[in-house]
Amino acid sequence: MNKPNYINGFSKLTSKEKVDSIAHFLGKSVDDLSILNHFKLPDSNLQARLEEISENVLSNYMLPYSIAPNFLVNGKAFLVPMVIEESSVVAAASAAAKFWYTRGGFTSKVVGTTKVGQVHFKWQGNGSALIQHFSKIKDVLVSDSEHLLANMKKRNGGITGVELFDFTQQLPNYYQIKVSFETADAMGANIINSVLEEMAQSLKHYFVDNFEDAEADCEIVMAILSNHTPESLVECYVECDIEELAEISGDLSPADYAQKFKTAVDIANIDIYRATTHNKGIYNGVDAVVLATGNDFRAVEACGHSYAARDGHYKSLTTVDIDNGKFRYTLRIPMALGTVGGLTTMHPLAKLSLEILGNPSASELMGITAAVGLANTFSAVRALTTSGIQKGHMRFHLNNILNILGATEQQKLQAAEHFKHKKVSQKAVQEYLAK
Repeated sequence: MNKPNYINGFSKLTSKEKVDSIAHFLGKSVDDLSILNHFKLPDSNLQARLEEISENVLSNYMLPYSIAPNFLVNGKAFLVPMVIEESSVVAAASAAAKFWYTRGGFTSKVVGTTKVGQVHFKWQGNGSALIQHFSKIKDVLVSDSEHLLANMKKRNGGITGVELFDFTQQLPNYYQIKVSFETADAMGANIINSVLEEMAQSLKHYFVDNFEDAEADCEIVMAILSNHTPESLVECYVECDIEELAEISGDLSPADYAQKFKTAVDIANIDIYRATTHNKGIYNGVDAVVLATGNDFRAVEACGHSYAARDGHYKSLTTVDIDNGKFRYTLRIPMALGTVGGLTTMHPLAKLSLEILGNPSASELMGITAAVGLANTFSAVRALTTSGIQKGHMRFHLNNILNILGATEQQKLQAAEHFKHKKVSQKAVQEYLAK
């Protein structure tokens, strides 16, 4: 018997039937949900393409698509697309890009691009026998999955390593086969998962063909890629003479300001509360570029946070070095990005984003994305150690407050002038409008 309000076969309903069903569930009329139609694209073909990307699509959820100009990365200038709802993020990235443009820009170096997948299985046999067989097992797994890797190999990718791990001391009978991949310009999640599932079946057959009785039984628990990709790593830094910080050092001397900046970052390397917010500032920029280019920001963030805790203590992804009169701010961050396949080619704006960036390789996109992450955290720490974060943030948030309070266009113009040198808060704006 169905529970109250249970909706059966929702995915099989037409778009109109889905809306009718939601209205009924909420006790509303269909007209109450008419906002859904306002965000649909007038181009029916384009709308249909977007609806094929996900499941149970009713409309489109719009986020601002912005450009951060003047990013100089490895000597090349970029206009960087960013998709984000936080108004101050694009401004912060742009401000940092402008500051560093005349100081050598951002230097990015990709340390590696290796992706990882795993076949998790349970087996009750003799571990020593498994180790003796593993060289042959590895050859069989690679050979049986070869047909799936043809396109990846054309892009100079493929399997780069297969390892066996014995975890039976931590979990009875549990073993793992870790497979390393080079996926070239593709993020590669789908092909990696296909290869791993093929390997899992080959592994089961191998045990049946080469072992007897209970040892012939291999239980595949799961075969899946890992979003922990510490070997798909990019390093990005900015550097200048300490005296060149005078433009942003406020009341402090450039040398004192450089030390204060370093102390702020050092705190993020010892205190998890500060580290979490500090790294969030990095991902303000990183996520915005990852979204704009049709990549998986959830995977990128998950990997970055696990990497930040790689030593058993969660800390900043950035460091500051002050040496011989030089200030250097460095970000080391893992990320698995692609520029071919998936949403990067299916979503029209993702495709345009890559065109605006000059159709970069996956490695180049990693370098650009890291630069934006470094730019955002530089602006955040700069604000925190001088005027405070709220002055700049609330200035950009002013328009959001005015919209929430239903201000007219004339009131918005007047409020912008009024709050130019005043502290912005919801209460202050409310009182100003009341006058």
